[in-house]
Amino acid sequence: MTTSPYLEGNFAPVAEELTAHDLEVRGELPRELNGRLLRIGPNPVAPVEPYHWFSGNGMVHGLRLRDGRAEWYRNRFVRDDDVVAAKGWPEVPGPRHGIGGNTANTNVISHAGKTFAIVEAGGLPVELTDDLETVCRSDLGGTLQGGFTAHPKRDPKTGELHAVTYYFEWDHLKYVVIGTDGKVRHQVEVPVPGGPMVHDTAITERFALLFDLPCIFDFSIIEAGGSFPYVWHPEYGARMGLIPREGQASDVRWFEVPNCYVFHPLNAYEVGDDTVVLDAVRHERMFDQERDGPTEGKPVLTRWTFDLAGGSVKEEQLDDRLIEFPRHDERVLGRKNRYGYAACYDTKGFDFPSLVKYDLESGKSSEWNPGPGRSPLEAVFVPRTPDAAEDDGWLLTCVYDKAEDRSEMVVLEAGAAFGDEPIATVPLPGRVPFGFHGNFVPDEG
Repeated sequence: MTTSPYLEGNFAPVAEELTAHDLEVRGELPRELNGRLLRIGPNPVAPVEPYHWFSGNGMVHGLRLRDGRAEWYRNRFVRDDDVVAAKGWPEVPGPRHGIGGNTANTNVISHAGKTFAIVEAGGLPVELTDDLETVCRSDLGGTLQGGFTAHPKRDPKTGELHAVTYYFEWDHLKYVVIGTDGKVRHQVEVPVPGGPMVHDTAITERFALLFDLPCIFDFSIIEAGGSFPYVWHPEYGARMGLIPREGQASDVRWFEVPNCYVFHPLNAYEVGDDTVVLDAVRHERMFDQERDGPTEGKPVLTRWTFDLAGGSVKEEQLDDRLIEFPRHDERVLGRKNRYGYAACYDTKGFDFPSLVKYDLESGKSSEWNPGPGRSPLEAVFVPRTPDAAEDDGWLLTCVYDKAEDRSEMVVLEAGAAFGDEPIATVPLPGRVPFGFHGNFVPDEG
């Protein structure tokens, strides 16, 4: 019998790889939605306890939309060493970095015409076909020195990816810029005193954000038989750094902040020449007493305002809802945004009962609740047209129905009608477990 809540209910792994064509559509899918909605999360092929939610083998889910139709759904294991051994499949080619089975389970993106499953802490990107079959591990044509990240930020003006990577053997973080050709063109090693877990970053027009926070690598956890060696060490302290996007390590400006942990920024931007604003989900602590998943503390939307002239930083809470997985219109990534979206978060049951939309200009917010026993995952914003207004488009999310033990893809109006009934729903042939991240990849992207 399992003792981990992350192996039960909609956290439990899915055993089968499914393919379904010409799915039922309830309502009307916008004909402008032409592309693939991709999601990924942990899906252990052979769970071993103690089990940590972050450590499961990756499974990617995809729904292909075109001209108002749902053409196909697929779910596929990302074929790491453990998966191919358990299934008797051929070994995956490509270079290696780090230890373990080369699992990639945290995000799935498209860049330079390729689809990648990605992960942090030393793992390399795993290239997938458009149909989500595993191709190879990739070091981006030999240009990526070390592992990657789960959260590269794409500059909407340049198309380049900005990433912050880490690995337990390093005495530094790496700030990496990947060009539109899919190869690293700029890399900086930034020394840090410990081995912090750095899940994400944010960028502005001039800077990238570095998070050096007190959830750090602790080898004693491995020696004691634990499965996840990043734990809370409040004595380490907390700071956030700003590195010029074309700068060097000596150019980083560090700002001390109260102890906290940040998985996910909403966005960051500049106000004039001397102010940088960061909106992110602030956790009070992470992996302190509860080590198998991120359920400690109260994750709330928080703003940090960095005064570059005075060298100070101000922290303020923007809302008292518990949230995670914040997203926004990525056409304004790194520039001032008005709207943001997130999943409301029940830390007691580790469930996601609703979605919230923030109007950061007016200070107002609203929620969409799919009904009892139904849980939406991270919502992805898709603009109606390339030049539509910031809030003019749709939110796409997967919703798990506990009574039916099945998932569906839901399309919501992101604008004034947010909170109303979905404009379209696509029942899926199986279950999409609670996982991490995803994106909509338009046909031209």
